[in-house]
Amino acid sequence: MTDTAAATPATGSARLGVLLMLLGMVMFSLNDVLGKWLVSTYSVGQLMLIRSLAAMVVLAPFFWRVGWRRLIEVEQPKLHLLRSALFAFEASAFYFAVAYMPLADAMTYWLAAPIYVAALSPLMLGEHVGWRRWSAILVGFAGVIIALSPSRDSFTLPALIALAGSLAFGLAMVFSRSLRATPDTTLVFWQVTGAALFAGVWCLSDPGGWAPVSAVDFGLLSLLGIVAMAAHMLVNRSLKLGDAATVVPLQYTLLIWAVLFGWLFFGDAPRPAMLIGAGFIVASGLFIFFRELQLKRRGG
Repeated sequence: MTDTAAATPATGSARLGVLLMLLGMVMFSLNDVLGKWLVSTYSVGQLMLIRSLAAMVVLAPFFWRVGWRRLIEVEQPKLHLLRSALFAFEASAFYFAVAYMPLADAMTYWLAAPIYVAALSPLMLGEHVGWRRWSAILVGFAGVIIALSPSRDSFTLPALIALAGSLAFGLAMVFSRSLRATPDTTLVFWQVTGAALFAGVWCLSDPGGWAPVSAVDFGLLSLLGIVAMAAHMLVNRSLKLGDAATVVPLQYTLLIWAVLFGWLFFGDAPRPAMLIGAGFIVASGLFIFFRELQLKRRGG
């Protein structure tokens, strides 16, 4: 009787974790659809600025409770600045890329970020990577090349910016590993503030790119930051409720939603090369994740 009672909440928590992760991925995907639609009318800088300011307003009570001094006076401030700049660049690059290319294509490049992290960790963090993970890394890079379909026509500015943005995302994740001891609220503060400053400088340098915003569109632009923040919270909660081996692979459902929503809302048919490359990338990312999980359990 005791064993059954103890098992039930754990099972319920695991199921809730799965549902929250799936819901978070849907929200991220719908947010991407909204961003792709809005960036056809407004500049990336304007979109990023309103999105970031809205997120700051919603998060202000949490920042106030922690205290501004504790948020600003941190160890390794230069690393925080670099991480924030990388996240600001990758978000801007994503919105620029999806303005000119299908959602599924852009998402495929961003899903390669864990592969970049695995490849950069030995160089930047001194972590050991064995031959199995190096093999998976090479498979993942092959997937990126297949998805890009290298040719004179494929090396367009949006494709190159998408690659640069996904690499920046990977670098930011590497720096996040170096800041594991920093509270989540502090990391979010620097990330959101960095994005707002980045977008503000962008808008000041291009005042002609600022378009008049209707009340409805202002609400939708603000919703970008709020929905993304809510999706992040769902993912974080999911990781606390469910086993990582169960919930983390569900993040790859982003690609399914990107293909579906890209077709439904924008009429984008997925390219065969993109689907094949995405398969390589997903397989590589999953292998790297489960291999790292296996090694951590052995070490523990």
